[in-house]
Amino acid sequence: MSIFHAVILGIVEGITEFLPVSSTGHLILASDLLRIAQTPFVKSFEIAIQLGAILAVIALYHDKLRDVAILKKVAIAFIPTGVVGLLAYKLVKTYLIGNTSVVLASLTLGGMLLIAFELWTGGGSEARGSVKDISARQAFAIGCAQSVAVVPGVSRSAATMVGGLAIGIPRASIVEFSFLLAVPTMLAATGLDLVKSYALFPPSDIAPLAAGFVTSFIVALLAVSFLLRHIRTNTLVPFGIYRILVACVFWLAVI
Repeated sequence: MSIFHAVILGIVEGITEFLPVSSTGHLILASDLLRIAQTPFVKSFEIAIQLGAILAVIALYHDKLRDVAILKKVAIAFIPTGVVGLLAYKLVKTYLIGNTSVVLASLTLGGMLLIAFELWTGGGSEARGSVKDISARQAFAIGCAQSVAVVPGVSRSAATMVGGLAIGIPRASIVEFSFLLAVPTMLAATGLDLVKSYALFPPSDIAPLAAGFVTSFIVALLAVSFLLRHIRTNTLVPFGIYRILVACVFWLAVI
């Protein structure tokens, strides 16, 4: 992988990590478009640079991440994903990461579900509340919803947002909680992958990894405020439509 390719993928990651469109899915599709072979390093790269975007959340929400009450809820929500991720790591890394067909199917089905959910609920009213109002039981339910996103193309953000909205959490609160929950989730995912795959990284791959990591952090830092404001006050229907269109265009033009 060249530095140029790494920077492009870093930009894609920085923009899509905070949208319910699946950053992993977009990285896989972007790699296909750039003709980057899905080597073990590339699969690990697509996991690791997500941590760069997550660091933007740490930079912007460091005050909330020091709040013990909030951290307890985040820890509870992380449990289901941690267990599922650990048990399914080999399956996901071997058969799902890098699988374009899985990504396109997940994007399409997920897009349909987003649209159906918002139409069924009527978009919901903007009830007031805060992350601190989320109960331990609700946090665990959100974590269970997030665990589905081990499948590339599902979208961790979409799963947690829909899961939270479905159990009555205000839109602004679940959006914020979703991104706080991303911190331990991506730290764990990246850490596990590096422990299992670091031996596969030759010295020549360190520079592209660093370039993608730094790029995703900078782009996410610039984009996160705008993206969070938009999602807090708008329905997920446009993202559902976008997911379906991307899948259809990719099927017709690339596959």
